[in-house]
Amino acid sequence: MRAQNPFFWPFQQLANGLLSVGDESDQSYWDTANIERTRPIIQQIGYSDLIACLTLGVADFGKTRADAVLMMLILPVVGLCGAVAAAGQGYADLVFPLLSGFVLVSPITAFAFYEMSRRLELNERARWRDALGILKSPAIGSVMLLSLLLVSLFILWIGTAHFLFLAFSGKPHAPALGVMLLHIVTHLRGWGLIISGFGVGFVFAVIVLAISVVSFPMVLDRPVGIVEAIGTSLKAFVMNVGPLLAWGLLVSLALFAGVAFLLVGLVVVLPILGHATWHLYRRLVHY
Repeated sequence: MRAQNPFFWPFQQLANGLLSVGDESDQSYWDTANIERTRPIIQQIGYSDLIACLTLGVADFGKTRADAVLMMLILPVVGLCGAVAAAGQGYADLVFPLLSGFVLVSPITAFAFYEMSRRLELNERARWRDALGILKSPAIGSVMLLSLLLVSLFILWIGTAHFLFLAFSGKPHAPALGVMLLHIVTHLRGWGLIISGFGVGFVFAVIVLAISVVSFPMVLDRPVGIVEAIGTSLKAFVMNVGPLLAWGLLVSLALFAGVAFLLVGLVVVLPILGHATWHLYRRLVHY
């Protein structure tokens, strides 16, 4: 056997996965012969369920932590590069929207952890290269469409944030980051920008929470289309507004804490939240 370069090996595994996108059959991935063809039943949950799901998420992370951390190492680099590039090009006003936008696209990065938790339930291997099996899954089409939807919302959020900056500052480009922050906190219009930004950001975050809290894990769990998955997610949100808003707040605070530590905290926060969201889905939807 020929020894492989350990640096390039993960990329080779990813390339192999991309070359076999969607190859796995419904029967092999979902065991469709044993899946009951029943409509999903939405359950009402309480605040104690959120703590239970977090506990289960931490337990899953404990079983997969080395692989989970390996998958997340690239995020701090990408996020910081994006923020630095925006500031360097005269768009310092986009630094915070870019960093806070992790809340909107975090369900995309969590797909690997949903897959890991799904495999753990089935007593299968749940290493990072096994999680890449999602690329071969027949659910990959739904995964890509849902991801595209969230990316579109993320881009819309960035555009809206820049529009708010223009409306309150009247300038097409922001000054240096430090100067801009000082100007914002020392002027009334700056506080108007802060309040408006948080208000609009909250609306975006609620929309993402409502359409993704069930739909993302559901397309991995069952052979369903995105219309049914998003519809089920919206129904679950309406029936559990209080607990799910609390969950959204908890997720946002955890992600912001991860971002505050130069995004390195996301290496731990995202895997735990991803695993926990899978268990939240299990409590929200029964068949």
